Amino acid sequence: MRREITRREFIHATGAAVAGAAVAGTFGVPAMAAKRTYDISLAGWSLHRMIGRNEGQRNMLDMPQVSSEDLGVNAIELVNQMMSGKDKKYIDKLAANASKYDTKILLIMIDGAGAAGARSQSARDAAVKNHCEWIDIAADLGCHSVRMNWAGQPKDFLTNAPAREELIARSVGAFRDITEYGDKKNLNVIIENHWGPSSYPEYLIDLIKRVDHPRFGTLPDFGNFPEEVDNYDAVDRMMPYAKAVSAKCYDFDDDTGLETKLDYDRLITNVVDKHGYHGFIGIEYEGNRMSEPDGIVACRKLLEKLRG
Repeated sequence: MRREITRREFIHATGAAVAGAAVAGTFGVPAMAAKRTYDISLAGWSLHRMIGRNEGQRNMLDMPQVSSEDLGVNAIELVNQMMSGKDKKYIDKLAANASKYDTKILLIMIDGAGAAGARSQSARDAAVKNHCEWIDIAADLGCHSVRMNWAGQPKDFLTNAPAREELIARSVGAFRDITEYGDKKNLNVIIENHWGPSSYPEYLIDLIKRVDHPRFGTLPDFGNFPEEVDNYDAVDRMMPYAKAVSAKCYDFDDDTGLETKLDYDRLITNVVDKHGYHGFIGIEYEGNRMSEPDGIVACRKLLEKLRG
């Protein structure tokens, strides 16, 4: 959901930041009792205009260098559709570049590999096969997780309860098969709120409970919720199952450094302070006013300030 902060919320956030600056000496961040513990990573999608497979773009092989040297982030999350290949030579080169620039590859976001919730068994079987191939690649790169989509829903899944129940029920087997395969490779399988049923926490949590596997969880994204879903409540509900977190961002105030569409202090308080999450929080910049590098650096600086 691309929800704009109201004027009242912005003034409140800015006022809290100034008060915190007086205590902590850091403008733009509320005072905190102790330094928070979490790391910062960079989602490949943040660079989808710069890095990809089209002419004139840099290759995903360059992402470890770009992330570490240009953007100050030494952990990355790949996007399979931005990669130029998946053969051993390409994957070995990507791993070598990550090692050269001291950059961890944390996970692969998998798109276009089939629908685990498809109506036909053959389509679900194909989705299992395709995702397991990417799990092998993720294991070779030293990842901790792969991110899947939850696809295959009927158009009326929101209003048609029987159809929605059928979707959830038929999705369980495919997700369990993929997760069990991931378990053999010491990898998690995680679902992001990436539109469709995954952006409604009650349905996603229902699915996770039915799959019932410790390696099957969520990747809460600060955005990607429809207007009728409250971002902050939804992230809160997804966090007990979270194995990664995505810091979606769109724009930043030039004076305060605050994100203009989302209350980051509220989100980080929820994710870190309330739920005790201390893993990587991945920058996913999707704005248009700022360049990709500028937006990424602005988000990194805000996350660093909120860390204390």
